[in-house]
Amino acid sequence: MTFMAMPERGRFITFEGGEGVGKSTQLARLAEYLRAQGIEAVTTREPGGTPKAEKLRAALLSGRIAALGPLAEAALFSAARADHVDALIAPALKRGAWVLCDRFADSTRAYQGGRGGVEPGALALLEKAAVGDTRPDLTIILDLPPREGLARAAARRAEGEGADRFEGEDAAFHEELRQAYLDIAESEPERCCVVNAAAPAADVAETIRQLVQVRLLAPTAQAAQ
Repeated sequence: MTFMAMPERGRFITFEGGEGVGKSTQLARLAEYLRAQGIEAVTTREPGGTPKAEKLRAALLSGRIAALGPLAEAALFSAARADHVDALIAPALKRGAWVLCDRFADSTRAYQGGRGGVEPGALALLEKAAVGDTRPDLTIILDLPPREGLARAAARRAEGEGADRFEGEDAAFHEELRQAYLDIAESEPERCCVVNAAAPAADVAETIRQLVQVRLLAPTAQAAQ
């Protein structure tokens, strides 16, 4: 009887940070690098990533849900995340692909938890229901002073991209958001790495490649020997 070897589980990398820090740019650069190494890299985003989740994205980022409060927002973000994990992320990891996601559960912790005031216990329950065991192997937190990030976001809008409701929040919101991310990184250093997003994009990309090499690629190579 012949048994087929199961593929090694892929790696799950998430990109986090405030507005305009360059998550999508750095995600694309890392995906290109991984593909050049012969690794299947699946790129996705939150909220969204699947047809059902994209419909919820439109409602959440339009601001129509904001009037219901941060807890309702967190619940809807988690609903979108559950479909995203089940339909896209978990199957890709199972077949051995690496998944790179623009935002994940840390965004809900930072936006609706750290800034919105939703109780950690409620967020933990929502996260457990939506994510289960599908948790990031590495989270890159791109850090940038909010003033600079918002200026970048404004330039992006000038090029035709629409603003979401969070970009319109006041300066205090964005300062507290930045601190929420730094607090997450401090509490989970084995998973999270803070990267200075004020550096030139090429330098940021190189820093991220080195982190991925040390934390994920090198251990994988050693295990294969």
